[in-house]
Amino acid sequence: MSTTNPANETAEMSAIVLEQAERLFRGEITKERLEAADGGAWPAELWAAIEENGLTLAMVPEAAGGVGLPAADALKLLRLSGYHTLPLPLAETMVGAALWAEASGEAVGGPLAIGPTAPGEQLLIAKSGSDWKLAGTLTRIPWAAQSAHALLHARDAAGAGYLVLLPQGSGRIEPRANIGKEARDTLMLDGVVVPAAAVRPAPAACREGMLAAGALVRTQQMVGAMERALDYALAYVMERKQFGRELAKFQAIQQQLAEVAGLYAISSAAADGAREAWGRPGFEMSVALAKARVGEAVNRLTDVCHQVHGAMGYTQELPLHFATRRLWAWREEFGNETHWQRRIGEWACANGGEALWRALAENRFE
Repeated sequence: MSTTNPANETAEMSAIVLEQAERLFRGEITKERLEAADGGAWPAELWAAIEENGLTLAMVPEAAGGVGLPAADALKLLRLSGYHTLPLPLAETMVGAALWAEASGEAVGGPLAIGPTAPGEQLLIAKSGSDWKLAGTLTRIPWAAQSAHALLHARDAAGAGYLVLLPQGSGRIEPRANIGKEARDTLMLDGVVVPAAAVRPAPAACREGMLAAGALVRTQQMVGAMERALDYALAYVMERKQFGRELAKFQAIQQQLAEVAGLYAISSAAADGAREAWGRPGFEMSVALAKARVGEAVNRLTDVCHQVHGAMGYTQELPLHFATRRLWAWREEFGNETHWQRRIGEWACANGGEALWRALAENRFE
């Protein structure tokens, strides 16, 4: 009789995938490659390596052609990608592939854009014979022009939610970029016809839209980039000297770094709660807490990390800006902290303070 423990096998597989990803990112995401990406270059060789290692399908079940990692483990990849400031849509592709596999039972290859990304924006869908017709303009869609497909949430006249898988070239695209110099394109889709095979009812994680799933991945990326910015700051103050001693020995700097280390720890815990809530009731509220908490921490953490670098922190010479520019951009995407704080307030008003405290203590918003 076999004594193999499936839980142990899963843990081992997760550890292997994370180790491979760390080695890949550490070796391939260089300052030169990041600068080229800032200039608009698509790092095709790096993307090919990411796909070859199965990272884009980490959350897709094996039965659908994926790696089949538990979501809580697979999402750790996005912290790594945020730490190394990966200039590619791994986050969007990974969660988009998981959502489409859940909706259709099939994996989808190539880079994926997802949307809508902005609160209040909506894509409309209506039957057109045996096909479907879309109407709407979506802004700030990540890497829409470079992606093989765009996975979009749409609503019909009755309010039902659908996932729509659009191939590259659908509609019209206006190239745009965020402050991190990542592609955030405008996608105009009025009159675009979609075959029935490319439309599925939206699964639970995005039934109300793409904001919660998108905020989840941005939260993981942000916590990774916060850690990287803090590491840069710690390394700098240990190396640089002023008045004959290391900057790290000045009490004011120690206090500032201790403060932001605390902010990072709190943000990391909140992001963990959101990561573990994937697929559970109350997923959106766990994401709301995480995105609000991490978004609030970004300003103070980036302020301190730049301050301890002095004027050098704002130059292209030092790599700090690769992390901080992305943090400022990601904070605003898929709903900023104000949006998610409003959602928390609405939940608390509807359910009462006692229910809010219990939900916070147990990380279960049911």
